[in-house]
Amino acid sequence: MPLDPQIEILLQQLAAEAGPAPESRTVAENRAFGRAFTALAGVPEPIADVRDTAAAAGDRDIPLRVYRPVTGPDAGLLPVTLFFHGGGWVFGDLDTQDHIARTVAGRSGTIVVSVDYRLAPEHRFPAATDDAYAALTWVADNAAGFGGDAERIAVFGESAGGNLAAVLAQETLRRGGPRIALQVLAYPAVDRFDDSCSMYENATGPVLSRSYLEWFWGAYLSTPDQGADPRVSPARCDVPAGLPPAVIATAENDPLRDQGDRYARKLADAGVPVQHLPVEGAVHGFLSFTGSVRLSRDTLDRLSDAVAVAFA
Repeated sequence: MPLDPQIEILLQQLAAEAGPAPESRTVAENRAFGRAFTALAGVPEPIADVRDTAAAAGDRDIPLRVYRPVTGPDAGLLPVTLFFHGGGWVFGDLDTQDHIARTVAGRSGTIVVSVDYRLAPEHRFPAATDDAYAALTWVADNAAGFGGDAERIAVFGESAGGNLAAVLAQETLRRGGPRIALQVLAYPAVDRFDDSCSMYENATGPVLSRSYLEWFWGAYLSTPDQGADPRVSPARCDVPAGLPPAVIATAENDPLRDQGDRYARKLADAGVPVQHLPVEGAVHGFLSFTGSVRLSRDTLDRLSDAVAVAFA
């Protein structure tokens, strides 16, 4: 399947600088690799205000970053988008996908709260999902303090963050927690045991290979049977009644493509309103390429606009 021409050029440039296969690197080396992707995002989009804070969760604090869009003087309380970065549950932080949070805030007109959830392997499952739920409850309890509307909350995640967003949309219903109005999932991992065609078609990548994906799963999970937990594989459980509408973007040249496609169909079959965006020519993680790839910028804009429409 042909790559988008601008993505192909970028990948050729990255390949010229590549070292060992990522699955053979240490955790620290992969985290450095993930941070290097930040430079591919381009110039940060200016918005009204960015502030760091933290959500108290038992004996720990979860770092958060709050992005406020430019608004008129009579805007009132704004909807809130809770954002979860990607990185295979192993790397990523408040800086690595700063550009996504800024774009979503600026185009959707919502306050974006980015979550620095705990990472594996130091903190394996369910640490990240626990932090995601704690961040959601913190937003619901504290939204008015930063100009947000606790009754209008969306979740947005990419890759591993898409997993957390999908899990959170289900988990808050099971727990009777805060209501989520919309879930936006960009090339999400939603099925640990996926063995679909895209896993073979894109087994060697680019960007995410099947062996690299197994490296991430090995770091995140403590035992193989945890993969069947609905907080790991939300696509493998029954769809809870009342699940919020979903916008799901999948990349054509991505091992995770088919599981994202199937999850979109599963939600639709259960009566959940779904907007599915299959992005031709794209690869896993392509939302990080907004600095030089038009397709990446356009797709991120479309996802941001979907949030705006949901709260219009």
